[in-house]
Amino acid sequence: QVQLVESGGGLVQAGGSLRLSCTASGSILGINAMGWYRQSPGQRRELVANIAFGGNTNYADSVKDRFTISRDNAKNTIYLQMNSLKPEDTAVYYCNAHIVTFPGFPTEYWGQGTQVTVSS
Repeated sequence: QVQLVESGGGLVQAGGSLRLSCTASGSILGINAMGWYRQSPGQRRELVANIAFGGNTNYADSVKDRFTISRDNAKNTIYLQMNSLKPEDTAVYYCNAHIVTFPGFPTEYWGQGTQVTVSS
């Protein structure tokens, strides 16, 4: 069984920073892309950023130049450094990973979500 455990959410004032972490554990043979999504009430879940095993990154336009995604493959962990936070960044942030538990068959997993609230 595979689990994604997130941490680092919380309440911060506009202009502040937070760092999210997500660690995968379980019967893991390898992890392909990992990423962060977010969902606010009444909105669809949207991609924030993702990172390939080799380190290539992709960001939503709304967070470019403010957020940085990184990963530590040895620890099966990704991070999201969020700077210059805005009230519109308020959402539940979900970790996502494509994990290989059996050769040739990657499966998509989701974390339980962590709340980020930015006050104005």
